[in-house]
Amino acid sequence: MSTPGLPAILKTDPMKKILITGAAGFIGAHLAKKLIAGGAEVVGLDNLNDYYDPTLKRARLAALAQGDGFQHVAVDLADRPAMERLFQEHRFDAVVNLAAQAGVRYSLINPHSYVDTNIVGFVNVLEGCRHSGVKHLVYASSSSVYGANTRMPFSVHDNVDHPVSLYAASKKTNELMAHTYSHLFGLPTTGLRFFTVYGPWGRPDMALFLFTKAILEGRPIDVFNNGNMERDFTYVDDIVEGVARVIRKIPEGDFDWNGNAPDPATSYCPYRVYNIGNNQKERLLRYIQVLEDCLGRRAEKNFLPMQAGDVPATYADVDDLVRDFDYKPATALEDGVAAFVRWYREYYRI
Repeated sequence: MSTPGLPAILKTDPMKKILITGAAGFIGAHLAKKLIAGGAEVVGLDNLNDYYDPTLKRARLAALAQGDGFQHVAVDLADRPAMERLFQEHRFDAVVNLAAQAGVRYSLINPHSYVDTNIVGFVNVLEGCRHSGVKHLVYASSSSVYGANTRMPFSVHDNVDHPVSLYAASKKTNELMAHTYSHLFGLPTTGLRFFTVYGPWGRPDMALFLFTKAILEGRPIDVFNNGNMERDFTYVDDIVEGVARVIRKIPEGDFDWNGNAPDPATSYCPYRVYNIGNNQKERLLRYIQVLEDCLGRRAEKNFLPMQAGDVPATYADVDDLVRDFDYKPATALEDGVAAFVRWYREYYRI
């Protein structure tokens, strides 16, 4: 996990003790490494479930444990008594909730896991923050919340009331729950809608990992919607840079917010929502071509129709992120995919 240069704000703010849920996950491990490098003490919650091979999760934790400043707690987000004890035993300055049952397609098979982790687990996080004086809760939402929306680029100021998967609905639910706690208890919350994150240590169920494994093994890759897909591919280091900046900016009420014309991205209470994406859409077939170039091999493509719960395109408007944090993701697709391929070859000794 690489750690780019840290902004000066990371070295001077009071956010010293931070809870990251899902710390053994793809984004969580990268974020933990970055925050530790900036001087923070990180408690990483992860139950190491078997949604995908826990060996990869343990390897991420092992990399984090090589230095000081990191403590792993093996707690399930949906375990209410355990979560209560965690917040009683620690006084966190900030909480970053990245733990979730991920995957759009899996939600068609096992919907209850999305309710248990993404909704029941999230209310346990909210309650812990509420009762222990947490200064800022930052949580992962998803580009999936845009659902049936077609106006591009997707803006946080647009209505997102038409999800097309239970995963998306659970993430939209998180945003609504967070707003309720910001309103009722003054808990500062910021939701971050991530757009198709990729990079080293990525999840094995995501396209880049699946494609790379199949191509190297000489197997065909499944290309859905007959390749007519576009995604705002966002490199993981760009995501964690954005998250690190957001943690330190505690939201306040927007005095210009108007209930007659409600802006979904802001509120009269300390609540905000931002997109973090690369601010450009790439065709899936180009993504595959870049990967083929990095691997030095051609892929045999198995073209398939669109899968239920999927959307044909995503594209992030990041104007608010630029305005409030002076930050815009910028890693080129060629550089990000090449970094993943280097990691994959090294990790699997290929």
